[in-house]
Amino acid sequence: MKASIVAGLILAVGGLFLILRPPHYASRERVFKIAGVQASVRHEKTLPGWVGGGVLGAGIVLLAAGLVKRR
Repeated sequence: MKASIVAGLILAVGGLFLILRPPHYASRERVFKIAGVQASVRHEKTLPGWVGGGVLGAGIVLLAAGLVKRR
């Protein structure tokens, strides 16, 4: 198999996974700091949907490029 076909399949499957089950990540934000006292807030954020769409699109392009027969 061509490397572009394998890479395209991996990216396409990964992109579908990111669209269907987007991962969450934690972000800490410092609210205030006075002398030795500080307060911070933890936010749970989700990866935007366009990231999965971009990965899926790149996978489809690589897959199509690998399947095209060259003359």
